Amino acid sequence: MVYSYNMDKPIKKGLGRGFEALLPQNFDKSILLSPEDRIEKINIDKLCPNPSQPRKNFDERSLTELSESIKRYGIIQPLLVTPEKDGYIIIAGERRWRAAKKARLSTVPVVIHKRKELEQIEIALIENVQRVDLTPLEQALSVEKLHEQFNFTYEEIAKRLGKATSTVTNTVRLLKLPKEAKDALSRNLISEGHARQILAISDQPKQQEYLLKAIIKNGWNVRQAEQFVTSLKTGIVETKKASARTSAQTKETKLLSRRLGTNVSLRRMAHGGKLEIAYKDDNDLARIINLFSL
Repeated sequence: MVYSYNMDKPIKKGLGRGFEALLPQNFDKSILLSPEDRIEKINIDKLCPNPSQPRKNFDERSLTELSESIKRYGIIQPLLVTPEKDGYIIIAGERRWRAAKKARLSTVPVVIHKRKELEQIEIALIENVQRVDLTPLEQALSVEKLHEQFNFTYEEIAKRLGKATSTVTNTVRLLKLPKEAKDALSRNLISEGHARQILAISDQPKQQEYLLKAIIKNGWNVRQAEQFVTSLKTGIVETKKASARTSAQTKETKLLSRRLGTNVSLRRMAHGGKLEIAYKDDNDLARIINLFSL
């Protein structure tokens, strides 16, 4: 049985107002389907996993949850396959295929592409992630598409992008931000550095909310946000006290500033901190050192 697929037909979204703006608007069209693509229903036993697929482990609990969803709603997004001997190799959607087997489906919807076409799709995906006009959240969503739809591990994605694995995984972590923080990041009200500090206290949602508001309202830079987070992690539970420690100035640093004739500031860290003394040039540095030797 063959079905036509209309890419221009509007799809109802359930993500809430504002979140749709975070999605790359041209992304899905370049991944799997074009207006000319047709979806076929294939016997589930004619499909087999890609033997060269880097992703080998699938969480049984999430597979069971997906299986229950498939029983109720069916497979919404078709699998991507390529012909191989008497059947088809799954290129994208192995997780859906496994869940469909759990749900005892006899057929699954697929889009069939030849190997050469698949190479072109993969190139388009990689190019999409590398686009300079994507926001950090859009990059995160694009990487997650590669991970979920093509079953690439983050290590494999990083290798293909020429980036460190930690860079890729840190980018994806942005998707775990609270909705308000995602909105702020997409509107450039906070930076990616701010977002990472908000993520650092994901186990304290109220403090996350306070930090987000403080960054926007008080204009905190990333270092101040980091100092706030550090204060919480060192055991300061009162928000006001933690907030006060974001200041680089104390009465002691002000006293030193007057005596040394230059700016002196504090940088608090998880253990202790740093006392930073500014100087204009080598002569000024020599002057300050001479004051300490008196």
